[in-house]
Amino acid sequence: MISVVIRNKNQSDALSFLLKNLTERYRNDINEIIVIDNLSTDNSKEITGKFGARFVTLEEFSYGRSANIAASECLAPIIVIFSAHSYPVSHDFFKLIKQKFEANPNLAGLRCLHNSSDYKNFINKIDAKKDPNKSGLIFSGSAFSREVWKKHSFREDVATFEDKEWTVRVLGEGYEIDFVPAIFHYEIKRTKDQIFFRFKNDVVGNYQLWHHDIALQSIFNGFVISVFKISKYAIIDLYYLLKRSFFLIRFIFNKPEKF
Repeated sequence: MISVVIRNKNQSDALSFLLKNLTERYRNDINEIIVIDNLSTDNSKEITGKFGARFVTLEEFSYGRSANIAASECLAPIIVIFSAHSYPVSHDFFKLIKQKFEANPNLAGLRCLHNSSDYKNFINKIDAKKDPNKSGLIFSGSAFSREVWKKHSFREDVATFEDKEWTVRVLGEGYEIDFVPAIFHYEIKRTKDQIFFRFKNDVVGNYQLWHHDIALQSIFNGFVISVFKISKYAIIDLYYLLKRSFFLIRFIFNKPEKF
């Protein structure tokens, strides 16, 4: 049995496509779909009901809390988690996940493939112990064992990287985390506010979990380098804009023969 959990906030269009994909292509592979929603103001709830999925509201959001609520709501022993703006692609996506768990009772989680770093670590057999960031769980397109979660829940007091923290912790307890060649797609366009929100969480999470501190000198250096890059790219963009404009002007007065 497999439960699919979708984390969502005001992603109704993406959510609709993901639910359509799941219910049309993978109907026989999954047992339930649950949408964990963080106070959406769009029609996400109506869309969830349209596809026969269960809608659960999460008021006080943290990444770890959303994962814990997801696991507590699920009935199946295998939980696959997506963000609303991601979706499975390969036809055997859930079959491969099920086969992996059935073959290894010591398995805590699986990371699916969605970008070049995933694929390179998978091909080069770089496991989660060597690289928990790029080979451990990522909470969009990963699967984890509900039985292992019962013993080791996700931390709710970290700003982010709750998936990486869990990876390191359960590996230390003797469990395994592996890749599975099940392919999914991750597609999102974030606003400047959303990018800044992620930036703040990453800074806090890196400090909480990996003790990455911040120095005033590094802030200054980063600011100077960023200003330089912005100026450089602006000049390059302006240069090619002028080149295109001059080419079009020459084209008007020197058109090639039509065929």
